[in-house]
Amino acid sequence: MTVYHLSGIRKIYGSRTVLDIPAMKIEKNRIYALLGPNGAGKTTLLNILGFLETPSAGKIDFREKPVRFSASALQALRRDVVMVDQHPILFTTTVFKNLEFGLKIRKIVPKQRKRIIEESLELVGMRDFITAPAHTLSGGETQRVALARALALKPEVFLCDEPTSSTDIENQAIIINLLRQINATRHITIIFTTHDRTQAAGIAHKTLVLNHGKLVAANYENIFSVLVTHNGNGHVRCRLNHDVSLSATLPATYSGNGRTRIFIDPHQIISESGVRNPESEIKPQKSSNKLQGKVHQIIRENKDIRMVVDSGVWLTMIMSESVYRQNRPSVGDTVDCYIPPEAIHTIR
Repeated sequence: MTVYHLSGIRKIYGSRTVLDIPAMKIEKNRIYALLGPNGAGKTTLLNILGFLETPSAGKIDFREKPVRFSASALQALRRDVVMVDQHPILFTTTVFKNLEFGLKIRKIVPKQRKRIIEESLELVGMRDFITAPAHTLSGGETQRVALARALALKPEVFLCDEPTSSTDIENQAIIINLLRQINATRHITIIFTTHDRTQAAGIAHKTLVLNHGKLVAANYENIFSVLVTHNGNGHVRCRLNHDVSLSATLPATYSGNGRTRIFIDPHQIISESGVRNPESEIKPQKSSNKLQGKVHQIIRENKDIRMVVDSGVWLTMIMSESVYRQNRPSVGDTVDCYIPPEAIHTIR
């Protein structure tokens, strides 16, 4: 089922177009990461999806029904979509009363309110804080209470604006795991913004990229800033970090050393796990770069398999199901990744 279907959506402030999306679909019970630089239009898009702003032009279908942009219609839709802000604001009262407020407005009876609040706090690991004053919580605890407050309302969609940006490393991991758990157990569609490509690869079923208000067609994954050493024959070494360096064949028009950005085509990366299958139709080239890493994520995308591997850098590879079946790696398995030099492209 499609939760959102956007057609010809534009948002204009004065003479400036901040959002221009010809078409976009969001499927039910999936996690979407929304990436892009500051000013790309990410928050504006979230506000439109949350029915907090109306587009200047275009059409939105929500749960396969056209959205009417009247105040009363939008108010009703907001009951099914909850926004979790980057810096959540809690009332200066107890955690319990913060969660109770929205339930009171929805006329939930006291006994049921108490049960819902306790269950929601339990899920985010904040049950012991139920009577704590909200203003004494840390940034990570505040974010977890905000997630519990949203959960209590039983929405169909979570919209999270950089949910880990104001938290420490420990709570970042907790919040990402919570989003994954909420999606899996409550079947809530989640759309979250982030600048962290690694974070997006680790949790999202699909990544969307905005730039200057437009969806970018290019795959945002497998893009790296590298230090290039050129030997004058078109063969170069691209150093991604202290431990990872790749050989590449760049165009004759590229010359010189220094920093640049590269894109590694995910369709050209070959992976092998365990003992090599001698009947495999796909064989790595002798000139391929070889990296070893652990499988972090495996997702079916239409007729293909998308696999994310932590090999010192996060690598995404896309293969057909038949190719995947030749080795059948699982999450946690160690695999060899072969990257042909011609799979590496410079980008501007």
